[in-house]
Amino acid sequence: QVQLVESGGGLVQPGGSLGLSCVASGISFNPYAMAWYRQAPGKQRELVATIASGGSTNYADAVKGRSTISRDNAKNTLVLQMNSLKPEDTAVYYCDARFVANQYWGQGTQVTVSS
Repeated sequence: QVQLVESGGGLVQPGGSLGLSCVASGISFNPYAMAWYRQAPGKQRELVATIASGGSTNYADAVKGRSTISRDNAKNTLVLQMNSLKPEDTAVYYCDARFVANQYWGQGTQVTVSS
């Protein structure tokens, strides 16, 4: 059974930082392209950042320069470090894994940026 389990969300003040983690099980993690998405209330799910199996990364303009996506293949773990958080970063953040025709989502972790 494939599972992607996110953690690390919470309430943070504007300007603060958070680190999100996603631990994968039931898949051979290394070849999967991984990504973080987010969905704010009343909005569509949007891409935040991606990291290929080889480690190349891409970021949405909204988070570029403030976020870092990384992966630890030995620990089947995906990480998103977010800094200088803004209220508009408030959303449920989802981990995504893709390889060939396979795609899996985590259950999401809530990030709320508010004073």
